Amino acid sequence: MFKPVRWNTFLRNFFRIELGLGLFGVAIAMMIRANLGTSAWAVLEVALSKIFNITPGTTMVLVGFVVLAVALAAREQIGWGTLANILSIGPWEDLALGIIPPIDGNLPLQVAMLLLAIGMMGLGSAIYIGVDAGAGPRDTLMLAIKRRAGWSIRAARGSIEVTVVTIGWLLGGPVGIGTLVFALLIGPAVQTGFKLLKVESHKPNEAQAVFED
Repeated sequence: MFKPVRWNTFLRNFFRIELGLGLFGVAIAMMIRANLGTSAWAVLEVALSKIFNITPGTTMVLVGFVVLAVALAAREQIGWGTLANILSIGPWEDLALGIIPPIDGNLPLQVAMLLLAIGMMGLGSAIYIGVDAGAGPRDTLMLAIKRRAGWSIRAARGSIEVTVVTIGWLLGGPVGIGTLVFALLIGPAVQTGFKLLKVESHKPNEAQAVFED
């Protein structure tokens, strides 16, 4: 269930992963501050952060561990990168939220922030995935559902996203046009990041299914 650690390249891979996860965390903060709607998981995490009076980044860490527990119960493989994902993105997100002010009443700037955030998330994903140190908890859950239910990756991912965004919206999370824009553009953004960095997937069939299935 645990991917072996490549100790000879661990230090380099650790810094690469932190760069990718840092971009990811800052991107989430930018989407929140743009006030146009966020990704499905951020909708849920912002809603929960308000309910429990904790930061969105802290909520992201806690939700990550809950999702990981479910994936482990389904006996899905994880790696040290999985734990890095859980522990790193949230703090980066909170750091950025403390620096970036919320934007209202300036639609061009809000749209620019949203689009830049999606591009940064695509690039960060390519950097992180390229290390091949284990999928993040949410992707691990997606793979578990695919394997257990026999669904395509797209169906598994879609069912998770719809469920999460619905619960987040019912709890008062920030759903908006940006949520739809994110859903439409994140796939092409990640694919572009893969091409720019010449990242080769270590699971070609599954990666192909994400974009083509």
